[in-house]
Amino acid sequence: MRTWRVVGISFEHMHMGDLLRQVHEHPNAEIAGICDPQPERMAAAVASFAISPDRVFTDIRACIEATKPDLAVLCPATARHAEVAEIVATLGVDMLIEKPFAASLADADRILAAVKKAGVRLAINWPLRWYPPHVAAKRLIDEGAIGKAIEVHFYDGNRGPLYHLADKVEVSEEEVQSKKPSSWWYKKAFGGGSLLDYLGYGATLGTWYMNGEAPIEVTSVVDQPPGLEVDEHSITICRYATGLSKMETRWGTFTDPWTLQPQPKCGFVIVGTDGTISSYDYEPHIGVQTRARKEIHYLPADALEAPFRGPIEYVLYCKETGKPFEGPLDPALCRTAQRIVDTAALSAQERRTLPLLP
Repeated sequence: MRTWRVVGISFEHMHMGDLLRQVHEHPNAEIAGICDPQPERMAAAVASFAISPDRVFTDIRACIEATKPDLAVLCPATARHAEVAEIVATLGVDMLIEKPFAASLADADRILAAVKKAGVRLAINWPLRWYPPHVAAKRLIDEGAIGKAIEVHFYDGNRGPLYHLADKVEVSEEEVQSKKPSSWWYKKAFGGGSLLDYLGYGATLGTWYMNGEAPIEVTSVVDQPPGLEVDEHSITICRYATGLSKMETRWGTFTDPWTLQPQPKCGFVIVGTDGTISSYDYEPHIGVQTRARKEIHYLPADALEAPFRGPIEYVLYCKETGKPFEGPLDPALCRTAQRIVDTAALSAQERRTLPLLP
């Protein structure tokens, strides 16, 4: 395999550090450059990966023109996904956008149009795609272990987006509260709030589990925390032809799931015509019921193998082989999920059930 040149564009989302670490550790990839208009946001990455000054930029065009990358990893604030993706697309570079897809369906379509016009490739990364129990759940669904999937129940979140940095480095309570008033995560105009942060996970992996099926209508309710302009808790009901699915997002879980699973547990329960699967974040097993074995029994989560261990490895593999991006990284599937998210946001705003947006 050739050595792939990868650039990191925008450090507004803390996951940039995690993705750059995957580039740094990949035997056939290098960090060709990083870019953010605020240099201080790049300081930790510069130190962690020994990035030389000539590879650090504050202008996207200058970064891409100087480094000539094969792939750009994008981590801007949600509301800026379309703006940044359009710039990168016009420069002819394939993109991996960190979740969510976009702040709105209109923005998602802007991105898709830019990608199509430029003839570049696009993948969207949802970190839950790489959790071994969720991979095992999809494999069992595809194998017919629970018949046809007819319901997906999702609960996920964390203590809040300001409680951790890249690599899950914890932040003190005092620092969290001091940053809250100015953080984009808590600004409506920037695509903040738990619904936009986490509902895309449930909608995207849920669509994956349902083999691409879309709901008929959506009902959503969000909390109204005093002093905040965005939600920290949302509950969305999706009515499919096969029944009801529930997707709940939460900033303010009792503990972070990567440290200690909170109650309710973070993850999925999938109901099929012939059984059920529970798949919880970070757990080494999944729970299964079937008609032949009705008691809940536990199966080990799948051991992830190359090139399906993470987004950087997978995307570079697809580029090397010419294979399409599949599953939750597929923009077409992600657009179906974005329709669910947009309908949920509008439903919460209008306080009524709405048909799924086209």
